[in-house]
Amino acid sequence: MIHCCIFIFFLGGLATVSFYKNNKQEVAMHNIAVTLSNAFTNNNTDTRVFDHQVSPSSTATCDLFSGRWVLDNTSHYPLYKEQQCPRLEDTFACQTYGRKDSKYLHWKWQPHGCDFPRFDGKAIAERLRGKRLLFVGDSLNRNQWNSMICMLYSSIPGVKTAGGGLSGLLRTFRAADYNISVDFYWAPMLVESLGDSPTNHHTDNRIVRIKSIEKHARHWIDADILIFNSFHWWRSPVVKLLKSGGSLLDDPNQEYEEVDSLSAYKMGLKTWSNWAQTHIDPLKTKLFFMGATATHSRAKDWGGTNKWNCYGETEPVMDDGFWESGTNSKMLSILDSSLRKLKETGVNIQIINITQLTQCRKDGHTTVYRKQWRPLTDEQKKNPGLASDCSHWCLPGVPDIWNELLLAYIFR
Repeated sequence: MIHCCIFIFFLGGLATVSFYKNNKQEVAMHNIAVTLSNAFTNNNTDTRVFDHQVSPSSTATCDLFSGRWVLDNTSHYPLYKEQQCPRLEDTFACQTYGRKDSKYLHWKWQPHGCDFPRFDGKAIAERLRGKRLLFVGDSLNRNQWNSMICMLYSSIPGVKTAGGGLSGLLRTFRAADYNISVDFYWAPMLVESLGDSPTNHHTDNRIVRIKSIEKHARHWIDADILIFNSFHWWRSPVVKLLKSGGSLLDDPNQEYEEVDSLSAYKMGLKTWSNWAQTHIDPLKTKLFFMGATATHSRAKDWGGTNKWNCYGETEPVMDDGFWESGTNSKMLSILDSSLRKLKETGVNIQIINITQLTQCRKDGHTTVYRKQWRPLTDEQKKNPGLASDCSHWCLPGVPDIWNELLLAYIFR
């Protein structure tokens, strides 16, 4: 195993994020671990988070992101049912749209040698009373936001409403009895881009204003907890940087510079980091960045049929070290380096490193079990795998675990 990068976070303790590469695999394989030394520790023999008791052996270290998937034989998972969440988007409602198997709902993430608090909606709502959580990013962050509001909607009493604003850029959820807001803001590349329309963004043409973020960021300032993501939209081979600040992004006569995706991603994160350094008040706002998630687009990665994908998969990969070929390790290194540098400036940024734990869950994607926003072609009807979404995740499902881990860090 070759140690590729170490990412250190301090907040009353030490968090280390490590990427590893295993040369015995055809594709890069990484084990990403976060070690908490004092984050969950007090002066007693027990450790408590959300009044959840952890065994004394886990008080020294707790690698929440290094673990394995275990079939849950209790009644804890799923955390809710589709019919308990009227705000569940059609994009993620797999059983509503025909998925018949249910084993994918009953897997829990088990860190090695320790545990983390399982979701208790009423307890969480009390801890979040009067707060605004804001998820910012692409449709995977919207996937996670939808998970969070379903977790809360199904478990807390009182008046709960959902809405939107800013021409669709903003989606909102309110729990009036607790004065909680859990919102989502669409900004898939964080900086201004041709993909900024929340409804008309299905284009492979990546055009950005690489140093412009304020148009979006002015809507983020009043949040108490900010959760960002941005990864998949940067994977285009070429990103076009708009040269003139006044040009329209969709102007066919615009002038731009073409750069490779890795360089563009680094520049985009630099713009975001500069904004965070200038605008985030650590006494008011907690700041998080979600790690990249797996896209199981090649069944060959796990020994399946060549040229196939996640369609029809009903079981996880049970090899804890599995790494699918769609996760770009160079981009992960850029994200790691960017967040580390931001941390060194005094900004208290915490990564929620879900990359490794999503690698094995080839069974958790929406595939064809979702609302189809465009009619299927004849070829897709004959071969449903061609229409499979292997990026987004069924709800309830894997994103619920991301939120349990996020909440553990919010309240550590």
